[in-house]
Amino acid sequence: MIRIAIVGAAGRMGQALVRCSRMMPDLQVVAAVDAATCPLCGKDAGLIAGVGDIGITISHDLPAAVKAADVLIDFSFHENVPLTIKLAAEQRKAVIIGTTGLNPDERAAVDQGARMIPIVWAPNMSLGVNMLFSLVQQAAKALGLDYDVEITEAHHRYKKDAPSGTALRLGENVAEGRGQNFRDVAIYGREGLGGERPRGQIGIHALRAADIIGDHTVLFATDGERVEISHRATSRDAFAKGALRAAQWAGGRAPGLYDMQDVLGLKK
Repeated sequence: MIRIAIVGAAGRMGQALVRCSRMMPDLQVVAAVDAATCPLCGKDAGLIAGVGDIGITISHDLPAAVKAADVLIDFSFHENVPLTIKLAAEQRKAVIIGTTGLNPDERAAVDQGARMIPIVWAPNMSLGVNMLFSLVQQAAKALGLDYDVEITEAHHRYKKDAPSGTALRLGENVAEGRGQNFRDVAIYGREGLGGERPRGQIGIHALRAADIIGDHTVLFATDGERVEISHRATSRDAFAKGALRAAQWAGGRAPGLYDMQDVLGLKK
């Protein structure tokens, strides 16, 4: 039995993790943590997630959660990630990070922590999206620079970062497949008289509306034809199930920074 602690348990993803964990008999939620200011602290995590009382109260005691668990799953806010990693590293516990929008200092904390513990960090935990990453890189390599590439993503109105981490990773996949430096060829939206589209450019566009869970499309277009590769999430359960699968995989791994491509065995 793998004991997991959920950081950000009162949020939408935290609730999905509680729900989906009940479908995996080898996983047990032993701690649920959220911010001290969260109004749901003190309530049963299962009741908040809509699955009934599970006997685990949402608290703000992160050190106790780290001590109780084998693996931590953090879907809180990006500024909380360094503390989660620090406490986990002190007790040699694996961490799954589903939080996006990390700044350079927070990313450095991830890199430093990965020297001591296994960390799975991915811009998107969905198994389907991670297949999309692989397919897009293969398509970019095969089609080359003769095909223009435009990436569009859509999320709910509450998402704080744009473009999504998934869209950025898709752009990196395209660039890697074509032998480009992503930063040199990426453009984020367009306006005004920008002139003719440069060969090899990768366009990225973000939409924010209503309750969209997450849509991503990569368009490959050349004169005479278009190829579109898309993924649409209709429930947060898709991300939760991927994170839980990562928790199953990470236990007992050597220290290092991994992603869902490692979890799914897609890396060469």
